[in-house]
Amino acid sequence: MTQTPTHQPQARAHIRIPAAHPMVMLLGSGDSLLRVIETAFPAADIHVRGNEISATGDPADVALIQRLFDEMMLVLRTGQPMTEDAVERSIAMLRAGASGEGEPGGETPAEVLTQNILSNRGRTIRPKTLNQKRYVDAIDKHTIVFGIGPAGTGKTYLAMAKAVQALQSKQVSRIILTRPAVEAGERLGFLPGTLFDKIDPYLRPLYDALHDMLDPDSIPRLMAAGTIEVAPLAYMRGRTLNDAFIILDEAQNTSAEQMKMFLTRLGFDSKIVITGDVTQVDLPSGTKSGLRQVQAILEDVEDVHFSRLTSQDVVRHKLVGRIVDAYEKYDQAQGREGRNGKQ
Repeated sequence: MTQTPTHQPQARAHIRIPAAHPMVMLLGSGDSLLRVIETAFPAADIHVRGNEISATGDPADVALIQRLFDEMMLVLRTGQPMTEDAVERSIAMLRAGASGEGEPGGETPAEVLTQNILSNRGRTIRPKTLNQKRYVDAIDKHTIVFGIGPAGTGKTYLAMAKAVQALQSKQVSRIILTRPAVEAGERLGFLPGTLFDKIDPYLRPLYDALHDMLDPDSIPRLMAAGTIEVAPLAYMRGRTLNDAFIILDEAQNTSAEQMKMFLTRLGFDSKIVITGDVTQVDLPSGTKSGLRQVQAILEDVEDVHFSRLTSQDVVRHKLVGRIVDAYEKYDQAQGREGRNGKQ
């Protein structure tokens, strides 16, 4: 007796697109956005006719596709264009929510993608992932925020944007940007030039970000007036920093003593954001990273928040996220081999 194969129940949805949303904006030039959606849902059948989109397939897939187009239309309604990257990130957010990985009642893709932090010369800086939005929101809500994650997750760039926003809205009267001057392979004393010449390479990424966010002609004037200060971490010792937005970048390269020194510089009406990647420590062997230690010390302290970003939040080339994942797997494998060798 042969059994009749059971077929999965199919669902069908019709999505009518209002005339206010030209189909080319929703589907992309040459249907580029539609192809991203079809690739993400290979088992679903998606058809476009006139101003109507139909989707047939697994009920869960169809529900996500319908939700995706709703979110895309909400983004377009704000005047912001959709990109292939934004569509991919929206799909990832919706899937995380559907699988229970996202927090209940969490933010929607449209809420994430349309949150403007700063606009300059026709360019708007905004979060691109759910974790980035939560990081930005935490900076608004807390006095001290740690942004911990791999390279390319926007942790420093978004903190800089929030600092410039706070300065422009007069929430603070100055911005202080600092980094530990830890050299990878070279000692500062052996580098040519003045002290400023020697520390400049370590601070250059902070200058570069500033040039993205402010009129470049205004930066020397703001720095000369002390409104913006970019200095190595050693220059913070003995100071109390009032009415300032302070960013400590590359914090994984602080010692435990330097981290405590920096945190205790906090003055009235100030905000601190500390960013770093605990997998990229350049400290001498035997020196404990202040960023690694501080998580155990301050995790439960009120008004201190830890935002953790992952390879899923990398906003550089897609390959960067895959490289970060590959290194994490390698490090985990090496750790297991090390533990097995000791047994």
